[in-house]
Amino acid sequence: MIFTNKTILITGGTGSLGKQIVKRLMTGEKGRFKKIIIFSRDEDKHYKMSLEWRSYAPPSGIFKNDQNLLEFRIGDVRDYTSVLSAMRDANIVIHAAAMKQVPLCEYFPLESVKTNIFGIVNIIRAIKENDLPIETVVVVSTDKACQPVNTYGMCKAIQERIAIESNISIDKKNVKVVAVRYGNVMASRGSVIPLFQKQILEEGIVTVTYGEMTRFMMSINDSVDIIFIAIDRASPGEIYIPKIPSARMIDVVNIMTDGRNVEIKEIGIRPGEKIHESLISLEESVRTVDEGDYFVITPFFPELANRSCKQREAKIISSENFLLSRENLKELLRVKGHLDF
Repeated sequence: MIFTNKTILITGGTGSLGKQIVKRLMTGEKGRFKKIIIFSRDEDKHYKMSLEWRSYAPPSGIFKNDQNLLEFRIGDVRDYTSVLSAMRDANIVIHAAAMKQVPLCEYFPLESVKTNIFGIVNIIRAIKENDLPIETVVVVSTDKACQPVNTYGMCKAIQERIAIESNISIDKKNVKVVAVRYGNVMASRGSVIPLFQKQILEEGIVTVTYGEMTRFMMSINDSVDIIFIAIDRASPGEIYIPKIPSARMIDVVNIMTDGRNVEIKEIGIRPGEKIHESLISLEESVRTVDEGDYFVITPFFPELANRSCKQREAKIISSENFLLSRENLKELLRVKGHLDF
């Protein structure tokens, strides 16, 4: 069991992803962990999340209520001292902290750099300069890092590069740094589905930036699954990518507004937005391994050659080419509970 007797640090742990990781870990499905450290700079989210878990009843036979399972630490990934302090006892780091709103990153690009690039820089520096019990770091990336056109994607692409290269420069054989890359997480905080629901219920007007825009779609549990798989199976420098479908945003809106007296209004592409997203670029595809439910992009450094990679046909994995039919999209939204509002 990959988390048995491990201390897990989750940066950005009060976000939607961090909360779901904690819920899954609390089931004991991947082993009886020692402790989870929730690291975030938002004190209000810390307080609310701690209240949520105060009355938590652990699954029978897994944990005891009186155990100090969760540790909440205020800190910012931009600050090396607080990052190092949080990492002192950690064995596994899930680096989910990010500034991820695309338009805001365009208006404040330096702020994106500070969080999305220097966050991983501080984590790697802490490992290099200190004798820490770290075994695995998994960096949570995004499809926007593939062939990036916006500040957020560019920063995440650099984050991936720093993570991959660190497996050479850390020079500690017992440490591996890997990444996961995926698309839109349905109903996560700041994602488009909660916005559409709010507009339908409260405003009567749903705004769409561009009718033919497509996005990869996945559930919050899908995103946790690929993180757990990468921690368990990835070799140093690899990027794990789930096989997920995509959808036209206008189809999502039409399904969600079906039968409702709602106006749909196209407002134009926001600063930095792509029309279609890609999970694997043409160049990456020839060093990508198909593992059934997911892809693995192998590192281009010869020092990190961990598996044989048969030369594949160069092919972009784009949201334009993996579209769900309207019927299958409706079923996906229904099953995930996004039509119940």
